[in-house]
Amino acid sequence: MPASGPSRACATETAPTCPPAAQLRLATYNAALGRRGPGLLLHGILAGRDTQARGAAAIIAAVAPDVLLLTGIDHDHGLTALSAFAGLIAEAGGPDYAHRFAFPPNRGVRTGRDMTGDGRSGTPDDTQGYGPFAGSGAMAILSTLPVMDGRARDFSAFLWRDLPGALIPEQGGRPFPDAGVFAIQRLSTTGHWDVPVRLPDGTALHLLAFHATPPVFGGPHDRNRRRNHDEVRFWSLFLDGALPMPPPAGPVVVLGDANLDPFDGDGMHAAMRALLAHPRLQDPAPASAGAAAAVGPRDAGHRGNPALDTTRWDGPRQPGNLRVDYVLPAAGLTVLDAGVFWPAPDDPMAALLRDASGAEVSRHRLVWVDIALE
Repeated sequence: MPASGPSRACATETAPTCPPAAQLRLATYNAALGRRGPGLLLHGILAGRDTQARGAAAIIAAVAPDVLLLTGIDHDHGLTALSAFAGLIAEAGGPDYAHRFAFPPNRGVRTGRDMTGDGRSGTPDDTQGYGPFAGSGAMAILSTLPVMDGRARDFSAFLWRDLPGALIPEQGGRPFPDAGVFAIQRLSTTGHWDVPVRLPDGTALHLLAFHATPPVFGGPHDRNRRRNHDEVRFWSLFLDGALPMPPPAGPVVVLGDANLDPFDGDGMHAAMRALLAHPRLQDPAPASAGAAAAVGPRDAGHRGNPALDTTRWDGPRQPGNLRVDYVLPAAGLTVLDAGVFWPAPDDPMAALLRDASGAEVSRHRLVWVDIALE
C-alpha cells in the first residue's frame, strides 16, 4: 500500500499530498542508471561510490511511488543491481520495494549481422536494441504491491516487420539494408511488457511498459525516427486489438520513456498524439513549476505547454526541454493528482535534482500519477 510518513514529499508543489490508503501512486523515471560495462552499476553501489545512483534514490524516496517503472537501468542476472538500488531508496527513507521485476531487454543482444547497412557488424548498433553489452540501459519495475509475474507478458521478440503499417527503412522500394535484417529485427529497442500487479481487492492493474529509441542518429534512411514512431504506435494498435496478442480486459496504465514529444523536437509526433488521445487511456497532463521556469533559448518555437516537459536537453544542437516520459492510466480509472518532480528553483526540494558531486542526477524527471483504489 502507499507509503506514509516523512519519506513522501507531502505538501509540496511537486508532490502535493500524501495519498491515503485508498490511493495508489504510479510513476516512471529514466534514472540514468546505465553504466559503461556489465556489473559496474552494482559495483559502484556496493562500494558506496555511486553518487548519481544515490541521487536518483533520493528523488524516488521523496516522491515515494507505490509502483515505479525504472528506465535506463542496467539488467543483470537475479536483478542484483536492482535490489541494491532498492536498498539505496530504503536507506533514503523511501518505500520498501519488496516486489522487483524485469524481463531481459533487447538492448545489447547481438545479432551477428550488419543491421544498419554501414558495412560493419558487431557494433552497439548491430544489436537488437542499441547497447554496448547485453542488458545495458534496460527497464525494471519496483513495487509495494505483488507483481503477478506468472501472468506477465513480454512482447519484446515481436518483429518490426509484423507491425501493421510498419515504417521499415527502404531504399529503391526495398527494405534497407536487406530483407534478411528484418526477418530478425525486433521492434522493441528495450521492450514492450504487460506486467500485472495485484491490487488490494485482488484484481489486477496491467502495467504496459516500454522505453523507445530516440528518433535521431538513424542515418539517411531515418531508421531510428521510423522505429521510434512504430514503438509508440505499438500500444495504440495493441489496445485496439489489432495485434496477434490480445489486450487485457482489465484496467491498464501505459508508462515509460517514449523519447517522443507530441509536438516538439525530433520525431514523428502524430504517433504520440494518437496514443495520448486513445479512447482506452486518459492523459492527466502532469506538470511542474520547475519545467515552466526552465524555458530557455532552445525552447524557442516550441508548440507544447512547457510546464508539461519532463526532460532537459539544453546542450549545443540539442532540442531543448521536451515531454517524453508518460504515465497514462486507463480512461475508467479516477485520477486524483499528477505531477512531475521538477521543483521550481526556489523550492528547497530542487536540491535533489543534483547529486552529492553537484552533477545533475538525470536529464529526465520523475513523472507520477495518483489513482483512486475503489
